[in-house]
Amino acid sequence: MTDTRVDIVVVGAGPTGLYAGYCAGFRGLSVLIVDSLAELGGQVSALYAEKLIYDVAGLPAIRGRELIDGLAKQADAFSPTYLLGEQARTITRAPTADGGPTRWLLTTDRASRIDCGAIVVTGGIGTFTPRPLEAAAGYRGRGLAYHVPRLDAHRDQDVVVVGGGDSAVDWALALEPIAKSVTLVHRRARFRAHAASVDQLRRSRCAVHTDAQVESIGGDPDLRHVVVTTASGERLQLPADALVAALGFTANLGPLTDWGLEVIDRAIVVDTAMRTCLPGVHAAGDIAWYPGKVKLISVGFGEAALAVNNAATYLDPSRSLAPGHSTGKQAA
Repeated sequence: MTDTRVDIVVVGAGPTGLYAGYCAGFRGLSVLIVDSLAELGGQVSALYAEKLIYDVAGLPAIRGRELIDGLAKQADAFSPTYLLGEQARTITRAPTADGGPTRWLLTTDRASRIDCGAIVVTGGIGTFTPRPLEAAAGYRGRGLAYHVPRLDAHRDQDVVVVGGGDSAVDWALALEPIAKSVTLVHRRARFRAHAASVDQLRRSRCAVHTDAQVESIGGDPDLRHVVVTTASGERLQLPADALVAALGFTANLGPLTDWGLEVIDRAIVVDTAMRTCLPGVHAAGDIAWYPGKVKLISVGFGEAALAVNNAATYLDPSRSLAPGHSTGKQAA
């Protein structure tokens, strides 16, 4: 994508961003959703795709992946444009010929340019960057992954999982019933994961190597084996169709800090309409801050609705703030 023009850009394709996309479409607004990750779901897809989520109203429990699938289907009813694997970098004021409200020109790290009337930032706790596994450099997309968006992609595979936190243990347990084999490698003797999960891991058929590290990996063109070194100096060559490096992610606001937004403790300050200090720029979800803020997915959904509906009146003051009931015909 090089140049496009929409009513609203949503920065972040996690649960709040996807719901914001739906809200924009429901109001008859064109919307583009941009995210630095290559798939939908943000933090949920990156860390909790197979874990149960309990705080979504009306759903006693739902897996992260299923929640994202449902939100995407809901938003897709209004055909949003997705720009994945690109990071929102800069915003500048775009010229307006009719003296109307400020428009923005948003650019990405891959030189895409989007002319938009309003922006809703739903970037969670910022841009996610996986902690790299240096021994596997060059194999990303050829067997190396940093999270597991779809378990079934690893059916009947030999999988090696590296890490000792909740994500590593959860993915090993989730893959164990469908993979040909699962081996977990952790550089320490003790795990950071929940004790009950570690006990379940040790009772499973997963092979576990602690005090061990990945020394190298091999295969051409795709991954075929992983060499692990133990504390005693023993070298093990493990068959591997997939290597999941669950070493955690770093998160930061990145280029958003250069936009001129008011930021407190890595969160963007907003008012009761989810407006930031910049005209036409709103924020919702975990990245938004106001007194009394509670960080829950369910709260993010409400904030997304507030942000989009207030953005709608910013774009056209003659519009009603209230979107109307979804049981009726589409609002405008």
